[in-house]
Amino acid sequence: MQKEITSIVCSFCGRGQPEIKKFIASPMGNAFICEDCIDICETILNSEDKKLSYKKRDITPKEIKKHLDEYIVGQDEAKKVLSVAVYNHYKKIEYNKKSKDNNFLRLDKSNILLVGPTGSGKTLLAKTLATILDVPFAMCDATTLTEAGYVGEDVESVLAKLIKNSDGDVKKAENGIIYIDEIDKIAKKQESRQLPKDPSGEGVQQALLKIIEGTIATVPVQSNRKTPYQETVSLDTTNILFICGGAFVGLDKIVKDRSKNHSLGFEKNIENKNQFDDVIMPQDLIKFGLIPEFVGRLPIVSSLSKLTSENLKDILTKPKNSIIKQFQEIMKIDGISFKTSSTAIDEIANQAYNLGDGARGLRTILENNLLDAMYCLPKSDIKNFTLDVDKKKLALRYETKKDDSVGATI
Repeated sequence: MQKEITSIVCSFCGRGQPEIKKFIASPMGNAFICEDCIDICETILNSEDKKLSYKKRDITPKEIKKHLDEYIVGQDEAKKVLSVAVYNHYKKIEYNKKSKDNNFLRLDKSNILLVGPTGSGKTLLAKTLATILDVPFAMCDATTLTEAGYVGEDVESVLAKLIKNSDGDVKKAENGIIYIDEIDKIAKKQESRQLPKDPSGEGVQQALLKIIEGTIATVPVQSNRKTPYQETVSLDTTNILFICGGAFVGLDKIVKDRSKNHSLGFEKNIENKNQFDDVIMPQDLIKFGLIPEFVGRLPIVSSLSKLTSENLKDILTKPKNSIIKQFQEIMKIDGISFKTSSTAIDEIANQAYNLGDGARGLRTILENNLLDAMYCLPKSDIKNFTLDVDKKKLALRYETKKDDSVGATI
């Protein structure tokens, strides 16, 4: 017959029954913790988590930019704008938490619009910021979104991605960053401005308004589409930082036409000039096709310049996770040493610049030129090779264990 336990005592505080009514036993059944001590432990753990998460965000704009410089080449003006904007954003969150119990002024958030050619680093900037601050990050392509009721993804789908990337932690997701790419593609089209419905253009802008400004959104847990009887969660988007990006082809002409007649705004420093010689004003974006309400929710606008061939050379080698270093690490897994000559770096950068795809073209060129090496070298006798230029073309030079040159082809 099992011995009856007549008295249970909390192993933490020493109190027992009848003072404490609920206990949790250890798996072995020889130790107990009371409900009061459980609450105290939870409070301690939560406060430590908050301190840790805030500590990573409690860095100055200069420190944020310094981290961005380690991964992103050029775009100093955009990095400066983003560093200040992100620093102020999380500072506002902490201020507003304190002001709930006081009659302090409530600070509104300022979302960001990045304007620049394809491959200039808009997406990388947003991703790197989230990594530096250790906050959840999600991104979507605006062209995949549709107004509710039409075939395609609802705008809430990006919120579902953010929760998923937060491992289901809604509170953590509520302090994250969302990047919406190709935002210029949902501008009102000239031919559709007379039509009653524009499900992939103005309709999406209208649908994005509330979640960008701040609302309690109902988000599906398991999928991106809301269906009857599906489990959903409520997500407060008030503290989520939204960064939108787009190429905005033709916007530079609108800015120039406006600046001919008006000299509003501050002119950029001559050293930082890009395709936008003057500051982008709200009326420029409205004329491009964004609705006024949407423009008003993106008060911080920063333009990125087209990358030069010198920028592309730096991107190949200088960042911590540069493309060359990534390929070297891939080959190192198979015990193979990979080098690039300075002339090869110049040639790759020039080819990428001529492609007009910015930094995206660099990886394509390397993938194409390293294909034979990645196909033939694993488990072969060749353990060293160099990407060089031969007869004005990129070529590979291989070396065997005896350091005999094998030539430009296998």
